[in-house]
Amino acid sequence: MEPEEKNPESRYGDPRKFDPTFKGPIYNRGCTDILCCILFMLALLGYFAVGILAWSQGDPRKVIYPTDSKGQFCGQVGSPLEKSNVVVEARAVAMRIFEDYTQSWHWILLGLVIAMLVSLIFVLLLRFLAGVMVWVMIFMVVLVIGYGIFHCYMQYASLKGIAGSDVTIRDLGLLTDFSVYLQIQQTWLAFMIILCIVEVVIILLLIFLRKRLRIAIALIKEASKAIGHVMSSLFYPLLTFALLSLVIAYWAITAVFLSTSNEPVYKVSNTTECMYSTNTCNPETFNSSNITTECPGAECLFAFYGGETLYHKYLILFQFYNLFLFFWCANFVTALGQVTLAGAFASYYWAFKKPDDIPAFPIFNSLGRALRYHTGSLAFGSLILAIVQIIRVILEYLDQKLKGAQNKCAKFLLSCLKCCFWCLEKFIKFLNRNAYIMVAIYGKNFCTSAKDAFFLLMRNIIRVAVLDKVTDFLLFLGKLLIVGIVGICSFFFFTGKIKMVEVAAPSLNYYWVPILTVVIGAYLIAHGFFSVYAMCVDTLFLCFLEDLERNDGTADRPYFMPERLLSILKKSNEGGKTVD
Repeated sequence: MEPEEKNPESRYGDPRKFDPTFKGPIYNRGCTDILCCILFMLALLGYFAVGILAWSQGDPRKVIYPTDSKGQFCGQVGSPLEKSNVVVEARAVAMRIFEDYTQSWHWILLGLVIAMLVSLIFVLLLRFLAGVMVWVMIFMVVLVIGYGIFHCYMQYASLKGIAGSDVTIRDLGLLTDFSVYLQIQQTWLAFMIILCIVEVVIILLLIFLRKRLRIAIALIKEASKAIGHVMSSLFYPLLTFALLSLVIAYWAITAVFLSTSNEPVYKVSNTTECMYSTNTCNPETFNSSNITTECPGAECLFAFYGGETLYHKYLILFQFYNLFLFFWCANFVTALGQVTLAGAFASYYWAFKKPDDIPAFPIFNSLGRALRYHTGSLAFGSLILAIVQIIRVILEYLDQKLKGAQNKCAKFLLSCLKCCFWCLEKFIKFLNRNAYIMVAIYGKNFCTSAKDAFFLLMRNIIRVAVLDKVTDFLLFLGKLLIVGIVGICSFFFFTGKIKMVEVAAPSLNYYWVPILTVVIGAYLIAHGFFSVYAMCVDTLFLCFLEDLERNDGTADRPYFMPERLLSILKKSNEGGKTVD
């Protein structure tokens, strides 16, 4: 007889004890996609060089201030148009907006704090009431569609016997006035049949997918529990927001300097015939030249901004490079956030005893792993997405150029290409997101991780579809709820419609300034909270699928999933060992 173990739970604490091939988020790993990492670093060096070159050549005043026929800036001291009306009006509006911000900034800050608290409350509600909320929403959808069927039937019945209501849609043909179709019975009959089909399909799906819905609800609850143990994850979007702001600012400033780095070109202008007309000229030496003698009344006027140097010839390529690197860097920042959060939540899932086996500072550890080992993989996935995005920009540019063209075949082909690349971008974003989760879990390169994630999801496509739609719907309602609550409250407050706090409301030039600021800020806050939540759900879902395929509940290969998921799947670990 074998001696009894002093600590039976010790064999469950480290996954390497029962599966030597397993590489969790905190175990041995090496650098991945090194060549792409080097390429990304070289591209960044080139990006900085373009920025320095643009800043040394550009003049942003060409964007801020208009110029007259002599190329002089309006609104500048010493220029003939120093109190240009447009500039003065724009400055006055800007000053009034600035005054509104100085009067209401503390109330705006309070509104954003409220949005943060409401977002946090919603996440907590999902932890304790996820099942109730999901089933209530499903019931509401069924109820709304049922009411639609009833309404269509009542409209169909009310049109019975009315002259002209028995005309068919085919007899009417194609009409621009769609209200005519609502005056015939066949339209409402068609609506009623479509809604009945949708209702039956939804009810059948609920009957046959009820078990998978229970899994989705359990994962949503577990996601809230994971966030509770990794509370620092809720503040990680602040880092993402700061990095994205830096990337956007660098791109915008570089783009402005590039677009204003052309030199002013002056040409000879004359009302009578002159051999020097349209020739380039220098306004400083024009009056002393022989042109004024041979062509009386000729002037050297500003024509446009341009240049003939090597820098000016390749200016469009610099703009293209600036835009491409913007897409690449923005996608890299997003990917870094996804890998960091995925690594933290994966370390939560694969900890057999929670929270004891969760590593300390999971967010910081995950961020360090991502930067140290997987910068190349993040750059690889971001590069693929950036290439598709720049192709979409080129297609949009061509579409604008072909708007006046009469070639319908080219327009149709271009529309098809735009649609295809839009779909491709959505697919790549979905694949990249799941590939980054696998990178965080196993530490493999991008292509291997993308392949493993894709086939893992395809083997569980029904579960993926159900979970994805339930989670998306919940998070959409959460964002809508938060933005709606904060937006309505801010509207009533800043417009002075709440009598109790009417005195406290600031006096504003434009009340929409703080309202829009609060609404946009509330959306960004809600999006930040729920992006963390969505990443948590996706990570736990992939870990759950991996857990099912890798383990069988025996002493050597126990499940890591929580007890509620084990009970739903009618599975258990040998000896009753379950995750806390």
